[in-house]
Amino acid sequence: MPPLSARSLEVAALELPQRFGDRRGALTEIDALLGSPALAGAELVLLPELILTGYVSPRGDSDLRRFAEPIDGESAERLAELARTHGIALAGPLVEASQGRFYNSLLVFDGDGRRVGHYRKRHPWFPERWAAPGDLGTPVLDLLGIKLTVAICFDVHFLSEDAGDALDEADLLLFPTAWVDAPGEGDARADLLPSLARRHRISIVNANWGPSRPALDGQGGSRILDARGRSIAVASPGPGPSVVRAALRFA
Repeated sequence: MPPLSARSLEVAALELPQRFGDRRGALTEIDALLGSPALAGAELVLLPELILTGYVSPRGDSDLRRFAEPIDGESAERLAELARTHGIALAGPLVEASQGRFYNSLLVFDGDGRRVGHYRKRHPWFPERWAAPGDLGTPVLDLLGIKLTVAICFDVHFLSEDAGDALDEADLLLFPTAWVDAPGEGDARADLLPSLARRHRISIVNANWGPSRPALDGQGGSRILDARGRSIAVASPGPGPSVVRAALRFA
């Protein structure tokens, strides 16, 4: 019999192909998925990195400043509305404009649509020359009876050094990505994420972009890991949206 203090949480990662420059289309697809039977009973849903705008254009343009908004702009309002409408805690991306700088950000909303978390990617990847390094640190949030923290994609290579205390304190890491692997070298997440989970005894939800244009190694493979580093749910291969969900138990 589990301890009386144990908490079971239904978590999900949405894997979507990017719709570059089509925020309305992306939000419509997310809305439909949140209301689908595949997510019935889910309590916390994570969206991929920059999925509302796309990460890179089909021509290889990675400058997303044209899509930038303030933290209380239309994209944030729409994410809050989706969380409130579906009664689901929702973590989603924002190309954030603030005081003349631009950030690759993630916003976390509770099931009432209240913003409870705000994170700026601390280590933009090399093509993200438009983005300033995040200056908010790494939060530990109390949500749904657990403690969670956040990192975005390239942050993972520095995470134990930058935020080891936050990882040790938290129960769950939300890890949205637009992952790119070196051609022919396989899936780097298959080693990185289990090692991180075991080192800090933390479960991980990874929502990655799905197969898209341009097609790049590393797309797909969204997953949920328990604190032992075991992958307990992985996205099905192939095009189209995918829902990855699992019940995680926290002592």
